[in-house]
Amino acid sequence: MSGGGELTMNNITKSFAGVSALGGVDFTVRPGEVHALLGANGAGKSTLMKILSGAYESDGGTIAIGGRQLTIGSPADAKAEGIHCVYQEVDTSLVPHLSVAENMMLDRIASGKGPVWLNWSAMSREAEAVLARIGSRIPVRRKAEELTLAEKQIVLIARLLVQKAKFVILDEPTAPLSLEEADRLFKIVDELKKQGIGIVFISHRLPEVKQISDRITVMRDGKVVLTEEAASVATGDIVRAMLGRSFEEEYPKTDVPIGETLFEVEDIAAGHRVRGVNLTVRRGEVVAVVGLVGAGKTELSRLLFGADRADRGKVRLAGKTANAASPADAVRAGLALVPEERRKEGILVGSSVLHNLSLPILSQLSRIGFISRLAERRHAEGMIGQLGIRTASSGLLTGYLSGGNQQKVAIGKWMATDAEVFLFDEPTKGVDVGAKRDIFRIIGELAAAGKGILYLTCEFAEALGLADRILVMCDGAIVKEFARGDVTMEELLYYASAGKEDLS
Repeated sequence: MSGGGELTMNNITKSFAGVSALGGVDFTVRPGEVHALLGANGAGKSTLMKILSGAYESDGGTIAIGGRQLTIGSPADAKAEGIHCVYQEVDTSLVPHLSVAENMMLDRIASGKGPVWLNWSAMSREAEAVLARIGSRIPVRRKAEELTLAEKQIVLIARLLVQKAKFVILDEPTAPLSLEEADRLFKIVDELKKQGIGIVFISHRLPEVKQISDRITVMRDGKVVLTEEAASVATGDIVRAMLGRSFEEEYPKTDVPIGETLFEVEDIAAGHRVRGVNLTVRRGEVVAVVGLVGAGKTELSRLLFGADRADRGKVRLAGKTANAASPADAVRAGLALVPEERRKEGILVGSSVLHNLSLPILSQLSRIGFISRLAERRHAEGMIGQLGIRTASSGLLTGYLSGGNQQKVAIGKWMATDAEVFLFDEPTKGVDVGAKRDIFRIIGELAAAGKGILYLTCEFAEALGLADRILVMCDGAIVKEFARGDVTMEELLYYASAGKEDLS
């Protein structure tokens, strides 16, 4: 284990197939500070952190702690120096059938450095003590598979303390968390700081970056373009640094004429998760349904799309009954869903961009049962250009694209269908600001074409910027409705938290 001192990365370079990914990057982390690392997808931040954590080897440059140069050729080398990473996909980092204590002590058990006969009682007591250091009382004998995502994240952080971590990379740690869970995580991060642990914090959520960070570094095109104390840099300056150009309006609103009622939902319900929801969407209208995590937004979208069965309720599209018993029914009725879990439900990660984009319209691309490969390729290339999908070719596997580009594919596959109403469930989750702008532009174009948009999100700022009307959902019910410009962020949060109580 290395001694104390600042972690420094100097003049780090890296190329892939002759294309520069990092061009002489300098980055430092001090003990006991949170240093946010930001950048649009493709900016180089992931490559830099993979070099620091030993997943990649750099082509040039040095890494040191307290002035002592390190040799990091593998993740094991990085961990030996006290450098650890907590990835967004926490489920893949824990062994489901092992207990909390066993998962926390896993490296020690696997190393074989401890005694042959493990003292399970002592191990449990140590695990409880470590969790207590970060203010957690998770039962250490519970199985990891029984934990919530937030609890799994806490266990991973506790494991770092067992491993005597000195520097920790938190990669999008709040993406799967509710606001309350994120606040608890921030308190744990404060405890890590007090114990002298330096933290690299990667997030697309700029308000929380400003809240938790001591310093902020922005990367663009493989270089550092800004490093400032968090308190002295404005959010607008961060966005401009990330994009490399002026971004006057973070949430561009396309003003289009709003037509007749297109989509009607009456008293739709399923158990306690969705309780008697009524709403309408008109042609050209963007209606946002906002709520905290667990409010029932995803469940509502699945009911409307026929992925789950409703207990009661009626759905009409263009005046016709559209109660979907399956997603296929919903598509035939004119509904399209871009789901929150895009990698599991929105795209086929193991198939090419071309095949993902053509999947819903194979009948249009076929003659007498045979797909026209030329027509399929032309369609894919046209959609890639129209949506600004960044890919080396239409034949690239979709799973290799960035999150934002995967989301554009998930949207693009519906663009050539007969869909009249588009359901977007958390469409910007884990997406950088550049890709968000493209997604907002696409939504504006759909509205301009007379489509109806139902935009379900926990990002209240997006609803304020994009929506013509905002519906607030809490505990499975719509509790408040606002016209554009008639509500503040604080009011939205108030009603999303207060449920059905109308205290205005």
